[in-house]
Amino acid sequence: MQTIHLKEDYIKLGQALKAAGLVESGVDAKLEIQSGRVKVNGEVELRRGKKLTAGDMVEFEGEKIKIEA
Repeated sequence: MQTIHLKEDYIKLGQALKAAGLVESGVDAKLEIQSGRVKVNGEVELRRGKKLTAGDMVEFEGEKIKIEA
């Protein structure tokens, strides 16, 4: 499990996938999210601009990302 520490109040889902190194670019993040392959807190999320805050958990291709303050 990877952890992303917030520098602001939130990070967008596409940015989180890039920051964790799970996708190469914002375009890749968009395609993966829109294909329904990304979950936030156990639910499929289709919005790349979804704001993630401390406590959120992202799942993608068997990897998990925890968002912390």
